[in-house]
Amino acid sequence: MNRPMKKACSALAAACLLAFTAGAISARAQTPAKPAADARDSGEFFIVWSVDSGKNQMLLKLPTEVTEVVRVDDKTRYFDAANKPINLNDLRAGDTIFITFSGGKSRIAQRIRKGPMTVEELHRRYLAK
Repeated sequence: MNRPMKKACSALAAACLLAFTAGAISARAQTPAKPAADARDSGEFFIVWSVDSGKNQMLLKLPTEVTEVVRVDDKTRYFDAANKPINLNDLRAGDTIFITFSGGKSRIAQRIRKGPMTVEELHRRYLAK
């Protein structure tokens, strides 16, 4: 495992541990957070494992360590954390991304946003349900 991947995995593990520990310690009732209306925060969360622009696909890892091959096409749009356009080749192993898929049976990425998984986002997605 290369250094950026180790850093990304360590950071994600630390954030998960912090989020779950904070949730377990908190005894007060919490109102579930509403899903973000902002399109930048929607989509499924993945860690980039590799990018193959020649085959128009990426190998991604879920937080559960399950890997998935995701296809991209000429309609796929890519954005950085500031919502500025980027390219497929700007994504590197270890980057964390949020993907919105097009409808239908095939899972083709429609929108990919590069950005960190924050503690708040962990709570919103996995604890506040």
